[in-house]
Amino acid sequence: MPSSRRQFLKGPVVGLLGAAAATRIVPAWAGDGGKQAPPPGQPPAFGTGPAVGATIQPATIAEAEKLVQVTYTAAERAQAAANWRVSMAPLYERRTGPRKLALEPTIAPASQWNPVLPGLSVGPARNRFVRSHAPAGKLPGKDEDIAFASVAQLARWIETRQLSSERLTRLYLERLERFQPKINCVITLTRDLALAQAKQADAEIAAGKYRGPLHGIPWGAKDLVDTAGIPTTYGAEPFKNRVPKADAVTVARLHQAGAVLVAKLSLGALALNDIWYGGQTNNPWLLEEGASGSSAGPGAATTAGCVGFALGSETGGSIVSPAMRCGVSGLRPTFGRVPRTGAMTLCWSLDKLGPMARGVEDTFLVLAALSGPDAGDVSSVPSKLDFDANAGIKGLKVGFFPHWMAEAPATEVDRAALETLKKLGAVPVEVELPDWPYGSLSTILFAEAAAAFEELTLSHGLDQLKVQVPDAWPNIFRQSRFLSAVDMVQADRLRRKVAQEMARVFGSVDVLLVPSLRDEILTITNFTGHPSLTLRAGFVEVGRARSDWAPDPAHPMPRFSPPRRVPHGVTFIGKLSMKPAMSFDRMNPSIGMPAIRWGR
Repeated sequence: MPSSRRQFLKGPVVGLLGAAAATRIVPAWAGDGGKQAPPPGQPPAFGTGPAVGATIQPATIAEAEKLVQVTYTAAERAQAAANWRVSMAPLYERRTGPRKLALEPTIAPASQWNPVLPGLSVGPARNRFVRSHAPAGKLPGKDEDIAFASVAQLARWIETRQLSSERLTRLYLERLERFQPKINCVITLTRDLALAQAKQADAEIAAGKYRGPLHGIPWGAKDLVDTAGIPTTYGAEPFKNRVPKADAVTVARLHQAGAVLVAKLSLGALALNDIWYGGQTNNPWLLEEGASGSSAGPGAATTAGCVGFALGSETGGSIVSPAMRCGVSGLRPTFGRVPRTGAMTLCWSLDKLGPMARGVEDTFLVLAALSGPDAGDVSSVPSKLDFDANAGIKGLKVGFFPHWMAEAPATEVDRAALETLKKLGAVPVEVELPDWPYGSLSTILFAEAAAAFEELTLSHGLDQLKVQVPDAWPNIFRQSRFLSAVDMVQADRLRRKVAQEMARVFGSVDVLLVPSLRDEILTITNFTGHPSLTLRAGFVEVGRARSDWAPDPAHPMPRFSPPRRVPHGVTFIGKLSMKPAMSFDRMNPSIGMPAIRWGR
């Protein structure tokens, strides 16, 4: 604490709430240059601290106006420039000094996003998990058929000891190595750990100590969750040699469930798109294009039958997009359900960790092991999971947006999915959302992401990243320093208004069926925290390769004649209070074992 009131006034700019900004750099009572003490009862005022930083001119303010799209008069610019060095420049002391203070990566913002609106009751009242009744049947004779089986099937074979975890683990390790040159989805192969865990699983199961449906199942982790003693690189050059000392909570929980970690899988650098420091991760269905990101590795490895399941993450589409493109099931949990302790932070109020697998039931088997709060993640909350894989969907009210279903990016697959739901007994309900500027919410995304990687930006560590195009993180992080703090607050208020609108929509439906990559709903639901489930529902034909990046006329994407046949997924958005007591696997019986026939 300052030892005198004068020292207090010389410190960072402070003031009583509601005090007006001074137009004079030196107060009237300090005509002696600031040596004289203020009169008794004089409150601290804005704009009375020491001048710091560079001198600016009205022209500087005029140029800055262009960045934040506001307009001031000449007099207003002159006034703002005159006391900038004592009113606003000192606010940057935390970053510029002299009392510079580094913020540890584990420190979360004081303000937290809570997707639960006042008065809204969320989640089921009980914990219940009913697995599918159908037995796995006899173990297939071909390794390939085993590799493409669902977790639900693999678990039955391992539980009944028709299949050993070690055999399955060696099968997946071999496939990961064999297909790596084609799909480029592995950053670190964890062979020694995997074989040790598999042998331990087999020994425990033989001794009657079965831990549950993930026991002995090989899985892959997106390389942004920490693994003790194993590199966790974020897919980015500056972190290539980063080796954490402890496991992320999600990793520890999957270890506890008896799952077998076979690989750290690729992600677009710092969780953007599908290019990492080792190159592009490719779509197993169409090797001429990326797998989409940023959970590119989990999507590609799962669809290629190289893991039983994978752990991905999403901030703004990173589970939905690769799940749709690669033809797997991707579950983005409700914000706060799965703790992110030990995972790379991109956005504190947006990041979510979730499973990717070859079946819907598989994703919930994994979610059951991941759920629950952890003290290291201040946004994580207690939750219950009520799931019945055998429940039907008769009477389920499925909301859909008519004009979205009638135009791109919706396809015949999306429209056929709606018709299929009708045949299964669901009740379609037309819904609408206001035509609001939902893209403005990304002010929060860019500001939080730029804050998370502030030091990497200011130290020019971002210059090491492979991709330096205008729509990549290096440029976006630099641009984000000029976002308006006022607009950040207004975006936060818009976020709550959008959440209220979503609560209104869900007042009349149980679930929403939406085109997976419809920009509005992808943005809305990531910011409101609603859960989503993406699953393959059919196939479409594409005449050219697809990309996550802005079009580059100098490097056009490959074209195909005739067009190529690729999977297409649809997405369901759940209400915050929805209990997932149904399975959509039946929409497409082939989801459990996709017939990928490439690279053999």
